[in-house]
Amino acid sequence: MLVLVAPGQGAQTPGFLTDWLALPGAADRVAAWSDAIGLDLAHYGTKADADEIRDTAVAQPLLVAAGLLSAAALGDILPGAVAGHSVGEITAAAFAGVLDDTSALTLVRRRGLAMAEAAAVTETGMSALLGGDPEVSIAHLEKLGLTPANVNGAGQIVAAGTMEQLAALNEDKPEGVRKVVPLKVAGAFHTRHMAPAVDELAKAASALTPADPKVTYVSNRDGQAVATGAEVLDRLVGQVANPVRWDLCMETFGKLGVTAIVEVCPGGTLTGLAKRALPGVKTLALKTPADLDAARELVADHAQQA
Repeated sequence: MLVLVAPGQGAQTPGFLTDWLALPGAADRVAAWSDAIGLDLAHYGTKADADEIRDTAVAQPLLVAAGLLSAAALGDILPGAVAGHSVGEITAAAFAGVLDDTSALTLVRRRGLAMAEAAAVTETGMSALLGGDPEVSIAHLEKLGLTPANVNGAGQIVAAGTMEQLAALNEDKPEGVRKVVPLKVAGAFHTRHMAPAVDELAKAASALTPADPKVTYVSNRDGQAVATGAEVLDRLVGQVANPVRWDLCMETFGKLGVTAIVEVCPGGTLTGLAKRALPGVKTLALKTPADLDAARELVADHAQQA
């Protein structure tokens, strides 16, 4: 069984959309999306520097656009399940047919703007903890006033909070943690600091009419499969201020009998976690169009053609 997954914020790098825009029809599709949401996705995906695409209001729609574009380049496929990490859940909702592409991008544009506004209230950020025991690390984070905002599995937890709290973490790492790595994000996402964005996102979601998922949609709130479009949308709204449990998503993949995982552009993060947490499962990350042939071979072996 094939699972199609979409990465979250921090996966973006300068120029990562350049080669994808050279594919037939890609530039026109991205131009139409850009017009729909009032953001020049082609510019930010090809010419903008790291600081420009670190901006939450830019990074989030850019990541969803990249995911949709790279998945479309694979052709018509029918994965057994889909999931996304953080903002990648909106990409996954489009994969599952809950939202059409334009609705997904409209929603993520509002999400990015609302979260950027919430992040501006207090200087906050996120850092990944590499290594260590999850229970020990989580207890240590709570002692420092930090939130375990992403419990990613494979020994990785992401802490979120104020810059002062993160500085204290860097000086006082949990026992067993090898390294604390600051992430390329502009706020403490999936924490109480994002509460103001929830109401704004709820307003945006109320204007949409979601369809029920056509394939299994795994929510990163708790790793559970969600059967209705209304619940998917509700979870997308609430998840902004609640921790991501990617570890539970991977547990669900295992229970579903996953045999292969393809991570859409800009892939690498989630397949890296899967290699450690789901040994024996074949993985492939779509970084550039050069990866498409290998991805299509994997899809042919592990998924039905739609």
